[in-house]
Order: sequence, then C-alpha cells, then structure tokens
Amino acid sequence: QVQLVESGGGLVQAGGSLRLSCAASGRTSSSYAMGWFRQAPGKEREFVAAITWSASTYHYSGSVKGRFTISRDNAKNTSYLQMNNLRPEDTAVYYCAAEGRGGSLLYTSSYRYWGQGTQVTVSS
Repeated sequence: QVQLVESGGGLVQAGGSLRLSCAASGRTSSSYAMGWFRQAPGKEREFVAAITWSASTYHYSGSVKGRFTISRDNAKNTSYLQMNNLRPEDTAVYYCAAEGRGGSLLYTSSYRYWGQGTQVTVSS
C-alpha cells in the first residue's frame, strides 16, 4: 500500500502561483510514476501532468503546458506541481496519484493509489 497526502492548495488571484506537494508513505520502494489530476465541480477528473520514476519523461495537458511544472524528489518520496500564471479555469480539487497498473499515464485507470485532494481556487 502507498498513502499519498497533498498539500499547498489555497486561494490565489489570477496570475498568481501555487506549489502543490504530494508526500508518499508506505511501500514507496517501488518505482512509481506520479501523476496530478484535477476535478472541477460538475466535471470529470482530468489529467494535468505526470512524471516517470527517473524524471526522464514528462507529460502535460495542453491547458497547463508552459504554466505548470511537475517534479519529484525520490529521496523525500515527494512530488510537486508548480503552478504559475493561474487562471480562474484552473479552479478545482487537485489530486496526486501513483501509478501501479501500467498503461498510459494520462488516464486515471493507470493509477492505483490516490490522495485525498487539495482545493485550488483562483479568483478573477
């Protein structure tokens, strides 16, 4: 089992920045890719960004590319999502996930473990 805890969410004005963290505990010796997803009210959970264990490969959704940066520190079992130039449409609950099922990192079905989510609200 892997437990994931997100932090760093909050309220920010449009154009501002936030840095989300995802701390992993439990069976962290496995080489998991990590992903970030978000879910706005009334919408499906959508892919935001993902990073492989070695950080050799990154994926971003088109709506955040160039504004968000995913990273990880394997020594600390933590992944990060730096969010710059935030927009009101970025408002959502953000979830981190650890991959364990195989498959494309862009899909929720590829992730076995999920955090509880952290709210990000961007005011206009």
